[in-house]
Amino acid sequence: MSKKVRGSIMLLLTAIIWGLAFVAQSDGMNYVGPFTYNASRTLLGGVVLIPVIALFRLKPQKNKADAPEKAPLKTTVIGGIVCGAVFFIASTLQQIGITMTTAGKAGFVTALYIVIVPIIGVIIYRKTTLKIWICCAIAIAGFYFLCISSDFSVSAGDLLVLACAFFFAVHIMVIDQFNAKNTDGMLMSCIQFFTAGIMMLACMFIFEKPDINAIFAAWLPIIYGGVMSCGVAYTLQILGQRHTEPTVATLLMSLESVFAALSGWLLLGESLSVKEICGCALVFIAVVLAQIDFRHRTSDA
Repeated sequence: MSKKVRGSIMLLLTAIIWGLAFVAQSDGMNYVGPFTYNASRTLLGGVVLIPVIALFRLKPQKNKADAPEKAPLKTTVIGGIVCGAVFFIASTLQQIGITMTTAGKAGFVTALYIVIVPIIGVIIYRKTTLKIWICCAIAIAGFYFLCISSDFSVSAGDLLVLACAFFFAVHIMVIDQFNAKNTDGMLMSCIQFFTAGIMMLACMFIFEKPDINAIFAAWLPIIYGGVMSCGVAYTLQILGQRHTEPTVATLLMSLESVFAALSGWLLLGESLSVKEICGCALVFIAVVLAQIDFRHRTSDA
């Protein structure tokens, strides 16, 4: 299996886990505030990664001599702190924005990061092909069909979620920059969670009144959000992006909204209209097209 395919599979798994986390996150907000939920799951995600990192350090590495030289520890630490700070901003804007707008609008506006990423790429002189732009347009149309069910008007919540989409795009680009330096992906992910978690913990005590009983009552969504959504999915994102071009990575991860709709249908008994099914199909088509290389391959003969 090629590194590109392996990276794509990691990002697809990331999207599936995040899509299922939609159910957990919605349930968690019934017990605790946004900062309390985010702080709990993010710090749990960091704790879960500690023994995993220890096991990988003890495991003998094959073909170590042929492997590219790892970045200095200082670079990995800096990467984790920067990613954590950006992740904190994006998650906070999303949680606050969702309370001021509809879930459908929030899902659509957040998905705009798939367009923001190639725009940022152009700004930093990274070439983006016409095919990727076309795939982004198809995906945006799909998200519209999937998420928007009423007249689209702009509110303060919509603007907050749009800012969240921008910071999630920045998060993807920051990961790409530090991956290019060959940082330790799992360690960087762990540092990211503790950085964001400490910031969320501070906000929790400043803006909310955390209740230990409420936190225990929300144990299941917190564990899923911490272990799977943070510990597993965000680590898969960092490792998967190592072998995937950023704009293609965003398209793969944008399947999160499709899997969220499907999980709602399968797990919560929510219905999918013909329009929403068409939206899922368009996003899926966009992702598949982004993975296909249409360039003419010359024969080895």
